[in-house]
Amino acid sequence: MNPLPIGIFDSGVGGLSVAREIHSLLPAEPLLYLADTAYCPYGGRSVDEIRARSVAAVGTLYERGVKAVVVACNTATGAALELLRAEFPIPILGLEPAVKPAAQATRVGRVGVMATAGTLRSERFGRLVSTFAQGVEVFAVACPGLVELVEAGETEGELALGALSELLAPLREAGVDTIVLGCTHYPFLREAVAEVMGSGVTLLDSGRAVANHLDRVLRDADALADGPGGEIRMLTTGNPAAVATVVQRLEDLGDLARA
Repeated sequence: MNPLPIGIFDSGVGGLSVAREIHSLLPAEPLLYLADTAYCPYGGRSVDEIRARSVAAVGTLYERGVKAVVVACNTATGAALELLRAEFPIPILGLEPAVKPAAQATRVGRVGVMATAGTLRSERFGRLVSTFAQGVEVFAVACPGLVELVEAGETEGELALGALSELLAPLREAGVDTIVLGCTHYPFLREAVAEVMGSGVTLLDSGRAVANHLDRVLRDADALADGPGGEIRMLTTGNPAAVATVVQRLEDLGDLARA
């Protein structure tokens, strides 16, 4: 057993959607979450910038003694996962858009992917589509501005619905029946996306899949925590008070205590 915390990082608070899934599956595990808010969003940054920020974030978590790190950011995973695994001697898990389950779930053979520009231009995303979406049409849309909406706590109402209505117009026109929420911020917009797209569209994200993968990795290493319920501690490169306010607005994490 290993009582050390699990590190999680994202460009901002979006990765809390992943932290929620990890806590639900592994409630005894303490979590140390780093929001790189000062550099959010990553989607429009260069690959070199994203790699530098990813190394800095994981370095901060590693120095604090985490036993594993979840890169709760599709853009950072696409740009830096292999580099991070080479740099740090602990398990590093990344996220990928849920293209495979979407391709399996679609009834009409047309799948939409919402993601950042950084994720969509990555070689990793290209490989994902070519490997798992054969025979399925994939309509990928970059969604500038959505991360900023979530970071401001604007996940419903006129602003969110207006932005989504414009961004998702190509997916409505394409007649997709399944949409991948390919950024960890986007699950916080799930209800708004569903309202714009209609009840016949299935929405998928990767949070539960990465939690299951983490569970297997820790079990195989006999590194699960054994004790009372784990808490989440928050770090940020931005304004702590502003981040705390947004976290409160975004998500009631239930019995997931924040320290």
